[in-house]
Amino acid sequence: MHQHARGADPVVDAVGTSVYRVPTDAPEGDGTLTWESTTMVVAQVRSGDTSGLGYTYEAAATAHVIDEQLAGLVTGRCALDVPGANEAMSRAVRNAGRPGLVAGAISAVDIALWDLKARLLQVPLVGLLGASGAEVPVYGSGGFTTYDDRQQDRQLRTWVAEQGIPRVKIKIGESWGAAAEERDRRRIARARQSIGDATELYVDANGAFTRKQAVRLGPHLDAHGVTWFEEPVSSDDPAGLAQVRAGVAADVTAGEYGYTLPYFWHLLRAGAVDCLQADATRCGGLTVWLRTAALAEAAGLQLSGHCAPHVHAHAAASLPNLRHLEWFHDHVRIENLFFSGVLDPAGGTVRPGADRSPGHGLTLRAERADPYRIA
Repeated sequence: MHQHARGADPVVDAVGTSVYRVPTDAPEGDGTLTWESTTMVVAQVRSGDTSGLGYTYEAAATAHVIDEQLAGLVTGRCALDVPGANEAMSRAVRNAGRPGLVAGAISAVDIALWDLKARLLQVPLVGLLGASGAEVPVYGSGGFTTYDDRQQDRQLRTWVAEQGIPRVKIKIGESWGAAAEERDRRRIARARQSIGDATELYVDANGAFTRKQAVRLGPHLDAHGVTWFEEPVSSDDPAGLAQVRAGVAADVTAGEYGYTLPYFWHLLRAGAVDCLQADATRCGGLTVWLRTAALAEAAGLQLSGHCAPHVHAHAAASLPNLRHLEWFHDHVRIENLFFSGVLDPAGGTVRPGADRSPGHGLTLRAERADPYRIA
């Protein structure tokens, strides 16, 4: 049953989807996966002449979930009641299963609804949510295990020397940590050479290592000033993360695969992380992402936004306990290609809402996106 709009309040008139697949500019890989293309599922919600846009980086089937499971629920609801729509979607997918594609579908619609609400009110999304600060720190992220030394060096120098981003991350743990520990060590050392002493260096193993492997790497990380050790072991092993956290000096971080709020609570309760990560395109949209930030704040921790930086920027500016956003090479490339209104990371921060554009400020440029459309 729809909770229909109140009186003259705007209603959601339509929900639509589109799917795009964009080849990478070079083969990409991390500790546990390799890929040569990235799929973006876009959700658009309309009220009258105003549209809101959301998206997630998920498989194409996510669009089918939106069309079949969610669109009918959201259509006819008050366009201003975003948490109500989020709760309705969450309850409706009980038997379909929340984690994975379904959570990505809810997330894309939720993001679109927040954008729509801010556009209806003619304010930037950060103005609707309320800013905690004007600037949002970002870190350059890429450094794929598939890169040779020259590619890695060029990418790192682009972020640091050309864009002035003072924090960068590379992937380690190639082949599930089984084959290339010495290559990992060498790449970490080369990364430090590329960026100099003043730039923060982060590493991400994407869950590739065993617990003791990760702990043994600790002294090498210390020797090269690495302060962020992301998913040293699987994020499905909170006890293992806690063990690594106790054994290394770098901050241990995880959370990008959180699809429900209780998942983050379990990580925090296990003492698994020094900084919590969450991805609004997976966890249930900005509605749940902001709740995740509150959980982290209550635990005395900061939150870092995982990937999809233009989804997170406005909400990130509202957080008192934000650490930073991931300026992820693959997603930045696609978002810069597909959207007008993208942000500039020069100097290591972005300023969402600075131009006073309503919503999150992004507009899909169909003429540039359509060649990549697959559904």
